[in-house]
Amino acid sequence: MITLALETATPVGSVALMDGAGRVVEADLAQRSNHSRTLLPTVSALFAQAGLTPQHLDLVVADVGPGSFTGLRIGLAAAKGLAWALKKPLVGVHSLDVMAERLPQTPGRYCPVLDARKGEVYTALYCVGPDEAGRLQTERLTELLLLRPEALAGLVREQTVFVGDGLVSYGAMLEKALGPLYLRGDADLDFPRASAAARLGLARLAAGALSDPALILPVYIRLSEAELSVAGGR
Repeated sequence: MITLALETATPVGSVALMDGAGRVVEADLAQRSNHSRTLLPTVSALFAQAGLTPQHLDLVVADVGPGSFTGLRIGLAAAKGLAWALKKPLVGVHSLDVMAERLPQTPGRYCPVLDARKGEVYTALYCVGPDEAGRLQTERLTELLLLRPEALAGLVREQTVFVGDGLVSYGAMLEKALGPLYLRGDADLDFPRASAAARLGLARLAAGALSDPALILPVYIRLSEAELSVAGGR
């Protein structure tokens, strides 16, 4: 099973190829360039590096958000194009779940926080703990949320490890509001990565996730500027 994952929800984008044994080759997208300019050339270079062609693909995975509206549209359009052309399944994964996939398997509460601009963050609360068989698993405890940081602080009742680029702007405020309940996680976990998206997408496909490219849609949570303008004009 060869899986291609596209991660374009944030400025720190990436692309990954994973084989059936879980071996991954991954490449970053240029942060100072629009993902539309770098995504497909990076995909082509990654196939060459792995000694593969698109015809080897069995599954395409795309981050569907929340995140950058433009980045999500670019990534999902590319993923749908590949899936349709190659007649392969496409699985969508959420950016916050992809971040949670990268968390250390240490029991506790975790909270990825992505900067949504306009004084808000994309976030959700997660718990790493044992399942019925005693194996550690990561569980999302809330819906995907768009909140002001003060509202997020009001949801936290236990000591929680925070990660994400939203902490650049709001970490100090959260730490002040939460005191000992606030723990800063490893900065290397601050963004979703395509390799984690590939693992999560493969697991979701095995669990029966929707995989028809025509039905996979971006998850923005917030209305676009155009939608806000229309709504405001009513």
